Amino acid sequence: MGKRFRFLSKLSYLSSFMYHQQQEANGIMAYAAMKPGKPGLEGSQEQTNRIRITLSSKHVKNLEKVCADLVRGAKDKSLKVKGPVRMPTKVLNITTRKSPCGEGTNTWDRFELRVHKRVIDLHSSPEVVKQITSITIEPGVEVEVTIAD
Repeated sequence: MGKRFRFLSKLSYLSSFMYHQQQEANGIMAYAAMKPGKPGLEGSQEQTNRIRITLSSKHVKNLEKVCADLVRGAKDKSLKVKGPVRMPTKVLNITTRKSPCGEGTNTWDRFELRVHKRVIDLHSSPEVVKQITSITIEPGVEVEVTIAD
């Protein structure tokens, strides 16, 4: 009974803590919504989108070089950058018989393909991303750009 009581007390403490954090965040958001902005700045701000760049390759060195170039270009333009996030490596295996006819001893070949993947998130306009991604991409690196509103 003692362990259950401790668990429930920790749970109630956690729920009250989360409730107070949420109320505090709501108060800050309400204050920010009421706070008047500077006149004349409403129309001058560019539209910024969340842009995800997904890079994949069989060669880690080429992939890391392209990632470093993209992040460096984004930081030079003083953009908000998250990443590169290293996703788990996909390992694809194929096991096949060496002998074409099936006779003889059972000897096998094992082939393996490792696909490495990196994800970079940016907050900017699509025009700026076009400038950043105009760098030379190493051979064997696939680039996928996704724009989310």
